[in-house]
Amino acid sequence: MSKVVAIDGPAGAGKSTVAKLLAERCGFTYVNTGSLYRAIAWRAFRDGVDIGNLPGAFLDSVDLRYEKGVLLVDGVDPGPALRTPECAAAASRIAVQPLVRKFLLPVQRRTAEAGWIVMEGRDIGSVIFPDAAYKFFVTASVEERARRRMAEHPDGKLSFEEIKKMISDRDYQDSHRAEAPLRQADDAVFVDTSELTVEQVVETLRGYMKKNPRE
Repeated sequence: MSKVVAIDGPAGAGKSTVAKLLAERCGFTYVNTGSLYRAIAWRAFRDGVDIGNLPGAFLDSVDLRYEKGVLLVDGVDPGPALRTPECAAAASRIAVQPLVRKFLLPVQRRTAEAGWIVMEGRDIGSVIFPDAAYKFFVTASVEERARRRMAEHPDGKLSFEEIKKMISDRDYQDSHRAEAPLRQADDAVFVDTSELTVEQVVETLRGYMKKNPRE
């Protein structure tokens, strides 16, 4: 059993916010797997490497590690540079490459060697940590996720229906991709957040963990 709380789910379900708060409340380390893909994109941009098909030699030259919860790339903290729209867009292209996912698998697994972690993504409980101590599949209706997206960007140019379609299309792509598709692990606890606040979701997860302690 790995000392991992795995939180999987589709885009816009609030996984990152919930995972961060849960980690804080439990005193665990929070790991955002998306940052790893953005970190590779950042290095590729810096080195002028084509992100469309990253070569193994390039990946082998990248050193990714966490120190006190901070992701370091070759010993450097890129900080806000990882959160630029360019890195986010590139990360989506990088994440579907089998060679990249193979490279990141041991990197992700090493994060649990120092103690308890909360890791969120789309294949944490099903692929990265199939032996995770706790597995949750956090989701919400497409309508609710669209409403949340609009609330986050009230001055956006997209309509509610356009955002709904984008989310539905992303769900389909994530669920049907050949490499590590989005799916609920057989032993994951399903949590529908459509009618819940962030606080209620966090307490729902904590409540389950308290009732089902792991050593």
